[in-house]
Amino acid sequence: MKTRIAVIGILCMLLMPAYANNPLRKAPYPQEENIIYLNPAPLLVPLHMKQSDYLQFNLSQDKEFKGDNDILSKPVPWCMFNPHQVLETGVWYWRFRSVGKTSEEMPWSRTYSFTVEETTPRFATPPFEAFLRNIPEDSPRIHCFLNDRLEDARKNVRSNPEFEVMVDDARSALAMDFSTDTQPYKHVFAMSENFDKLNAAYQMLQYEVYAKKMVANVRCLLKEEPAGDFIGNDFKAGELVYLLAATYENYHDRFTAQEHRQIERIIMKVLDFYYKGRLLGREENMFFDEHIWQFEIRRFLQASLVLHDKYPAAKEYLEYYYELWNTRGPGTGFNRDGAWHNGANYFSANAVSLCYLPTLFSHLTGFDFLQHPWYKNAGIGTAYTWLPGALSAGFGDGHEKRNGKPLRIRSAFADFLARTANDPYAAWYSAANSRYDTEFETRLYRLASGRQRPVVCELPADAPKAVWFRDCGEMVANSNLKDLKRNVSLSFRSSPFGSGNHTHSNQNAFNLHYGGEAVYHAVGHYMNFCDPHNLLSYRNTRAHNTMLVNGIGQPFTPDAYGYIVRMFNGDNISYALGDASTAYCGISDIRLWKNSFEKYHLAQTPENGFGETPLKKYRRHIFLLHPNKVVIYDELEAGEKVRWDWLLHSPVKFDIDPATATLTTVNKEKGFTSVARLFSGQKATITQTDKFAAPPDSANAQRGEDFTAPWSLTASFGPGKSNRILTIIQIEADGMQAAQIIREGNALQCGEWSIEAELDARRPGRLYIRNNRNNAVFSYGTGKPEINGETYSCKEKDASVLFDSVNGKWKTQEMSDQRVQTMGRW
Repeated sequence: MKTRIAVIGILCMLLMPAYANNPLRKAPYPQEENIIYLNPAPLLVPLHMKQSDYLQFNLSQDKEFKGDNDILSKPVPWCMFNPHQVLETGVWYWRFRSVGKTSEEMPWSRTYSFTVEETTPRFATPPFEAFLRNIPEDSPRIHCFLNDRLEDARKNVRSNPEFEVMVDDARSALAMDFSTDTQPYKHVFAMSENFDKLNAAYQMLQYEVYAKKMVANVRCLLKEEPAGDFIGNDFKAGELVYLLAATYENYHDRFTAQEHRQIERIIMKVLDFYYKGRLLGREENMFFDEHIWQFEIRRFLQASLVLHDKYPAAKEYLEYYYELWNTRGPGTGFNRDGAWHNGANYFSANAVSLCYLPTLFSHLTGFDFLQHPWYKNAGIGTAYTWLPGALSAGFGDGHEKRNGKPLRIRSAFADFLARTANDPYAAWYSAANSRYDTEFETRLYRLASGRQRPVVCELPADAPKAVWFRDCGEMVANSNLKDLKRNVSLSFRSSPFGSGNHTHSNQNAFNLHYGGEAVYHAVGHYMNFCDPHNLLSYRNTRAHNTMLVNGIGQPFTPDAYGYIVRMFNGDNISYALGDASTAYCGISDIRLWKNSFEKYHLAQTPENGFGETPLKKYRRHIFLLHPNKVVIYDELEAGEKVRWDWLLHSPVKFDIDPATATLTTVNKEKGFTSVARLFSGQKATITQTDKFAAPPDSANAQRGEDFTAPWSLTASFGPGKSNRILTIIQIEADGMQAAQIIREGNALQCGEWSIEAELDARRPGRLYIRNNRNNAVFSYGTGKPEINGETYSCKEKDASVLFDSVNGKWKTQEMSDQRVQTMGRW
């Protein structure tokens, strides 16, 4: 079924065991070295530093905590505090202490400090009390933001474009009979999906047959209690409490008093289990988790919302989930980009929660939660990281999806942003990828909210050619978004989120597409979260277009991180500089990965791509020279001589000219050719293979995987303590020939582009690129480059300089390494 059942079923099979693989925070956040992401900054205390039942937080601009604007929290059972007010600029001091249930107070912690800058984005959400006091007393609560709109929506529903699909979905749900099944709980996903389909139809048409079916489905479950192993599966537990709570509140008078008590008892049993046993103190301190943010925070909050005035514990849970979102949502608390830290594919698992929670919170508090910087950038983030009719940018699990259609829920999320925030990128994206009208989880909102799509759904005229998703550590550059069939798209990742969960070990990796098709793209198949193919040939660094050091890549850990430290967006030159110098940091000590290797009798050895390396520097400068040339300049240094393995992956075989280190791929089916040429002071030994280190198990194919073997190329240099590698790539379509590259020493001519690169690793890195037609210039490592016939004096040593037009206006930009946003290393 092309439904939530299928999606969650796959997730249950593929995803990691919940709560098993995430390191917990070891040090309080924020501290002096942290650049805070928002004003106010949330305060986070590691779980092991909580010494009693509660924590109390103290925040002041006076180091002695005697200021006029001091903040003292009430004691709370969780390890986080959000001031819910904008903090004045300057240095702030904070501390915490543990407090017992009988109010016994332990000593204050040491004092920590952080700085609020004038430029820090301001986003102060209302306190929980503002949310709590506006919850309706008697009307349905889960979709209370639609209650006042339903009557008007019913008048016009038959003319709505989704009416027929809504009726067809409801008809299909009516046809499913669970009454005779002796194991009704195995159908919870189907029942939950059917509830959404039937409830939307009932709310619009008020047909009793829909209500009776929803109640009958729940009564199938009430024949017995859910087993412990069922409750222990967080996906199943989340769907169960949502199904019970939503049916209970919408069709309350159709159940008996005994059934009310039974429904409440099951819901509270599940909520108690997760809050007390798995989440409290841990979730606020996880680097980043998956399941809780994808589904469970929404499901558990919805159930708590329904019962908060009947059970004091449910009220406490409701406050926890509200504060958790305000502290770590919408994207880990450390992401303002609008892109997704786990890659474009796994964003889809979060999309419904990302729509629902800000809508509910905004309605009940009167504060616009969509003003969070992440939401304000989400339109362009959604659009650029997975273009319509294209492969995704290519980072994270599921990057290989080759159906050319971003998921339906992604289209629905963009439609939500277009309707609710009038986001022009979201409007363009959902119109170009118009699959939202068959998405059922967000259907009721579209039918009843009264929010209309923008009239204009065109790409903004000033849409940038390149976007830096700085917090996520990605850059995406496009040659022509108005002609997607001929668009060259370059994506690049060097991320502070490192590797783990659904991210891959791919710092300083790139993907290159033409017309949405792979020119060079990471390889492998996401069929199992941690089988040998996944461990050795999919999330492994060797599967990505980056580097190995002595055959060793980056381990599966958030500690294997990188940063994009510079970026320029010009009309002729798009540029990013990634630093992955600390990403090659040994092996993973995370329990999930250690257990996974052990399960399959594998080891984190150099032969498998893991281990210590003497790497000291790996900085990759990457450019899209518009419209169809890519330049890469790698600066590599190590503490001892190593073999430098430069990686490239293609869906078609490479034609290798070893004499000139020229790599040609001809994609006859898609109608384009790519020619890559490598330059270095060291000679390369170039090999290719269509074999994986561990092949995918085709017998377990689940999603129509294309097992056509890709080609993986390795250009090995050295051994040497350092190296410089220059790569020039040209993509040509319709039988056009790539320009001949003419070289004189370190100077190269490629069509209208002149390129000078320092390839002697004994010298400092240097790169100069000039367009001979329009005089666009990039310079790195030259203190006084020539720009437009004049000498330019750099303000900073080793700065990058760009002279280019931006939206038609020519200017000179200079950039050295930017201060890095840090989330507080664990």
